[in-house]
Amino acid sequence: MSVTLSRRDRVRAKLADLKLPGSLEAVDEILSRADGGSLSVAGAIEALLDAQLELRVHRRLESARRTSRMPHLKTLEDFDFALQPSVERSQLESLHELGFLRRRENVVFCGPPGVGKTHLAVSLGVAAIATGRSVYFATLTEAVESLRQAQESGTFKRRLGLLTRPALLIVDEIGYLPLSEDGGRLFFQLVNARHESGSMILTTNKGFDEWGGVVGDEVMAAAMLDRLLHRCHVVNIRGSSYRMREYKATHGRAEGDAENAENAEPPVKASVATLPAPSPGHEVDNSGTFKLDIDTPGGPAEPPAPSTRCPSAPSCGCGRCDCCRDHPATPDPDAHPSPRSESAPPVVAEVPRSTRRCGMPHLDPVPPASRPASPN
Repeated sequence: MSVTLSRRDRVRAKLADLKLPGSLEAVDEILSRADGGSLSVAGAIEALLDAQLELRVHRRLESARRTSRMPHLKTLEDFDFALQPSVERSQLESLHELGFLRRRENVVFCGPPGVGKTHLAVSLGVAAIATGRSVYFATLTEAVESLRQAQESGTFKRRLGLLTRPALLIVDEIGYLPLSEDGGRLFFQLVNARHESGSMILTTNKGFDEWGGVVGDEVMAAAMLDRLLHRCHVVNIRGSSYRMREYKATHGRAEGDAENAENAEPPVKASVATLPAPSPGHEVDNSGTFKLDIDTPGGPAEPPAPSTRCPSAPSCGCGRCDCCRDHPATPDPDAHPSPRSESAPPVVAEVPRSTRRCGMPHLDPVPPASRPASPN
């Protein structure tokens, strides 16, 4: 008993037989749009073909990226021109039309670290791969080391031919590490082999007048630059590093908060003041100290000075209290000063001391026998 397949199933089976995985993956969505009337028959056919072509381009880019040894896929759309105003957008857009590849011209990106030189070089490589051109990426150290190993193994010409064959050779990080004299000669042979036979893209953080120190010989550097700059587009980038900007944006706020917290004054805490002696009405702990909370407004007043009067008498010789009436005595002028003229200081006669019954010393100006009798 044969099973009748629907038209959609038959279309799917034929796409699988033709090995069109891109179209096969998109066919259900495209036929649904066609059944709903939003897509015509011709539009459905075109959408199926576009899905297959898109998948093919993506696969080719991935394969070419692995072959070219590019570290990542970057495009011109990913570059932030607002953060690097020194870069002319029109110049970069013109270079991405790849006319320099057809004319076998070179491109040199100059600038400090982190300004996007490698990003733009890779974006040109991605654009070249999208058009089916071969691309190879290497740092200067990697390229020179591969040539040195090939020279030692006797395969130098073969290795030089492999680096000369791609339509575009990208050499990154020129100037970060100096080359030995032998390494400089190997790099010169590579530049000379590709001169007018294929385009090169170079990135450097050194000015051209400093290349003598990079390759280890001023004369060889001059000959190399003569070939590179013969047909060359130089892009100078002057700006701040993307990586440092991201670091400051990520860590700057946290570091600022930590610094502010460190510089802030500590809050005032309650303290315990030790006084020489307790006084009635003040709280005393087991250690014999007064507890004073200095954070509380209007806290307890300082304890009064210890009293020196006799415990059995309520007076101190002022002449007005009961004790002083019972025991007339001359008041202590220091304890109870009386109003007097500043120009006539008081004169106190030296008299013998007597001891009151309360035990407090007093000055007796008159002998006890001549004291007047009490009115009572």
